[in-house]
Amino acid sequence: MIFLAALVAVFSLVTGVIGAMQRDATVLLLAVTGLICAYTTFKSPKISSFLQIFAAIFAAETVLFGVVFMISQVGMWPASLADYVLPESLPLTVAIFAILVYAISFIPVVQSMTRIGDRYFDASGATSVKIWPLPSFVMRERWLAIMMVVFLVVINQAQVGIQVRLSFFSRDWFNAIQNKDQAAFWSQLFTVFTPWAFIYIASAILEFVVASTLIIRWRRWLTEDYVSRWLDRHTHYRMSLAGGLADNPDQRISEDVNRFINGGQEGYGIYTFSILLISNLSSLVSFAILLWDLSANFTLPGTSIAVPGFLFWVALIYAGFGTWITHLIGRSLVQLSFARQRYEADFRFSLARLREYAEQVALLSGESAEKASLGQRFMAIITNYFQIVRVRKNLIGFTASYGQLSPIIPYIVAAPFYFAGKITLGVMTQTARAFGSVDSALTFFVTYYVSLADFKAVLDRLISFDASIEAVQPPGGILRAITSPSRTQDIGLTGVTLKLPDGRVIVKDVNLQLAAGEPTLLTGASGSGKSTLFRAISGIWPIGEGTVSAPDGARLMLLPQKPYIPNGTLIGAVTYPAAPDAYDEADVRAALAAASLPHFADQLHVDDNWGQRLSGGEQQRLAVARALLAKPDWLFLDEATASMDENLETKVYDILFKELRETTIVSIGHRSSLIERHKRHIEMRPGSDGAFTLVENSVPA
Repeated sequence: MIFLAALVAVFSLVTGVIGAMQRDATVLLLAVTGLICAYTTFKSPKISSFLQIFAAIFAAETVLFGVVFMISQVGMWPASLADYVLPESLPLTVAIFAILVYAISFIPVVQSMTRIGDRYFDASGATSVKIWPLPSFVMRERWLAIMMVVFLVVINQAQVGIQVRLSFFSRDWFNAIQNKDQAAFWSQLFTVFTPWAFIYIASAILEFVVASTLIIRWRRWLTEDYVSRWLDRHTHYRMSLAGGLADNPDQRISEDVNRFINGGQEGYGIYTFSILLISNLSSLVSFAILLWDLSANFTLPGTSIAVPGFLFWVALIYAGFGTWITHLIGRSLVQLSFARQRYEADFRFSLARLREYAEQVALLSGESAEKASLGQRFMAIITNYFQIVRVRKNLIGFTASYGQLSPIIPYIVAAPFYFAGKITLGVMTQTARAFGSVDSALTFFVTYYVSLADFKAVLDRLISFDASIEAVQPPGGILRAITSPSRTQDIGLTGVTLKLPDGRVIVKDVNLQLAAGEPTLLTGASGSGKSTLFRAISGIWPIGEGTVSAPDGARLMLLPQKPYIPNGTLIGAVTYPAAPDAYDEADVRAALAAASLPHFADQLHVDDNWGQRLSGGEQQRLAVARALLAKPDWLFLDEATASMDENLETKVYDILFKELRETTIVSIGHRSSLIERHKRHIEMRPGSDGAFTLVENSVPA
């Protein structure tokens, strides 16, 4: 960017010298604007990476178009190409665009938007690229993304140029019709319209393919980024404890990311709005100049007062009025759209949860209560829906009226001049087309207001999701200090105090040493913090103070009372979180048999919802089979056999102690029979302040 800024500065200085020599105000204005563009280009490395792409494009075009314009300005342009001299406004326009890009980078909503989008354009990873007919090659993902954005911006600018060229075709074609000039009519149709129309169609197809590729690659990368940030370091668990801003994270990742980038099937996202805005700005400048020239001699109705660029001012005032009224009518749509996404997600989550707990609901005959709950959630959707309908009804009424009036206004203004013979039919139609293009560009926010409101709601949801992820990140909470195995193989807790999400202290001042090879039982009343203490030792409980130390490289495994059983094949459920092929099938069958599940050994590759198919006791035994396969250094059983009868529980413990001789087992349980299975017994007892502490109990010999 520094080199590009230097080029713009050199060009501007040379242009300023030429402008001073020729005393040409337009050239001097270009020089001054170019110097400002050089400054903003020099400063642009400090702005968004996404916006830097557009700043670089416009700065480069300032030099390119400016040099071509200055060649004609000093009389060095070939006479044979006189019809293709660039207008003086073109380099000036792109220089202004570059300055505007730098300026809007400081708008808070733009900063929020680009802060999310920049992650992709700052990506450091490499990717394989296949561009027909070239062979595959490897390049950085960010450079591929930048190349695609540059291509899409340039092709959109080219399409605006084609539209301008076709407006001149329209003028000449209708003039031929008015003059009954058959030769000119067919010549314009086949030598001007046909080739340019086909070029435009080809560019539209190429744009669609490149844009679709950019969108899906961008979505893939950003989705993987959000999934990683949500799952890494147990963030998802901490967020579930903290609650707060991020409801339904599944929807934010699956839907909101897609809608942020491309808007989905019904809306617009950061890509579409960026390209649309640039296209509209390019169209605005190109057709505004044309409209100004076409209406340069138009007079105020009923007077002889000439107003330079009369129709441009009409379009500007008309569009400004429409934008203001549209915002007044539709400004509540952002909040309503935000709420709509939450209500829809809550309803889907309730349906999914009902499916997961279908048996429990059926056993309690809770269908009526579920219907009432679902009805309430769906009623929130309906209420929100009609609130949106009321706003959009008024919005559609205004925008439809606005849209009906827009096409006829230029004809009404130009008609007196046409009937008076001052302009031709072709000029009249070209004027109407230019007015329509200018009006369309100026009414960008009128046309896309609903989509912009939806996009702002999506942006707010992703911002709050980011905030929730950041809010639960360390520092803070339990500090897991890793000690050297040469010093100790034990697990130590020093000064550990644990709190619940509401801030209440549940476990206070724990100083405990768990000796390797010494089976330990932890007992206590329900709600005494036993499971919370286990989760702190595992390193996932985030609320508290103190130090939990574990041997370097020690593998810890915790089996909860209700294990997680993923959907899919049975072998995948048994080996989880390892891959299904991480173990020999013979070992998986042996583990199932040892966990008293031999009748499932021949169903390893059956794909089913095993979390619903297996009973509670069977799910716990499947988790035991996981432990037998994983062979951890430390195995924490958090009432992991509570759904088994006492005889089966005894059998399972016998298997664990037999098969996992190198594993230290620490258990939570309530049955007195467990005491004799362990060498050490620790009890959680309440203190006077309601917090629990640890008390050593003797174990019968």
